[in-house]
Amino acid sequence: MSLRLSTVILPYRRWHEGGRAAWTRAEQLGFHTAYTYDHLSWRTFRDGPWFGAVPTLTAAASITDRLRLGTLVTSPNFRHPVTLAKELISLDDISGGRVTLGIGAGGSGFDATALGQEPWTPRERADRFAEFVPLLDRLLSEDAVSYEGDFYSAHEARNIPGCVQRPRLPFAVAATGPRGMRLAARFGQAWVTTGDPKLYENGTPEQSIQAIRGQAERLDDICAEVGRDMTDLDRVLLTGFTPDRGGPLQSLNAFVDFAGRHVELGFTEIVIHWPIPDSQFAADEKVFEQIAMEAPAQLR
Repeated sequence: MSLRLSTVILPYRRWHEGGRAAWTRAEQLGFHTAYTYDHLSWRTFRDGPWFGAVPTLTAAASITDRLRLGTLVTSPNFRHPVTLAKELISLDDISGGRVTLGIGAGGSGFDATALGQEPWTPRERADRFAEFVPLLDRLLSEDAVSYEGDFYSAHEARNIPGCVQRPRLPFAVAATGPRGMRLAARFGQAWVTTGDPKLYENGTPEQSIQAIRGQAERLDDICAEVGRDMTDLDRVLLTGFTPDRGGPLQSLNAFVDFAGRHVELGFTEIVIHWPIPDSQFAADEKVFEQIAMEAPAQLR
């Protein structure tokens, strides 16, 4: 199978001041999927414009026809499965069945405290995620759901008519630890990684490749444990968080070399950030577009 090339468009621009144009251009460039971050604010963008993921994707669905749309990633930090399921079913309907839910356990950033709570520990995040994903799976697949858990409840929650995509829209589960990977193997149509975050500052690209190879091998082992065909689970790399940083977007050849090394590890989709001037995602737009148009053919 040839590599799928996707992009992630951060929701920092007003829709009529460049926001809309990016999504239409993403479809014109032939990207497989255009994702956006599902945060209330994010890192260095906190004190600037930042818009909601689901309304942004809904608007994008109305101006595109072929482009798949998704989140990278949604988390329990400020989401509840019952209300999220209703929004996703609506978005899947509006888009004609073009939505992928990227989902992860969340972190300790601004989202973790925006609702006034103390940030959860890594263990608490993992515990919540382990309950969040199976419940969301049911809510998106069944007409009516009741559930009482340690963290989440649903009382006769109705989700008729359900997703356009059957039995539900696909999950792309972000995980590097065994509990999250087990959720990816059980419920995911794809597994997502950004690499090993410990290597970002001082690691080397070679060390990153070894770390990601180790993650992929652990995922293989977990798939075997739960009886999941590992070839049935897509593998997605969200770039920009490995020691390579923006290097792969410096030229077409640099990207093809970078992507090729990850294709050899079994990755089926690579996601690159839409260029944002004066940020960690700054890149030459002409080179970016050349990569979008020419790299997939070179990676078949």
